[in-house]
Amino acid sequence: MMEDKKDINRLKVVLAEKKRTNKWLAEILNKDPATVSKWCTNTAQPGLETLLDIARVLEVDIKDLLNSSQDEVTYIRVRKNDYGITEDHK
Repeated sequence: MMEDKKDINRLKVVLAEKKRTNKWLAEILNKDPATVSKWCTNTAQPGLETLLDIARVLEVDIKDLLNSSQDEVTYIRVRKNDYGITEDHK
């Protein structure tokens, strides 16, 4: 069974928030537009130095360009007492 691949970067989202295009970013960074397109679709990833350049150009923290590596998980502890079963949400 294959898991859904989670997007590593948020470049497409951040570009939209900044009202900028892939083509604009490619021109600013002097990169091939096809390369930037691959970054935006998460089929390829920019190197760390390039990611830092992108953050500077878009005036965002580099962390804003990345999705969290931590899964958001809700833990439920189930315990039995004299009156039945109760759930504690954490």
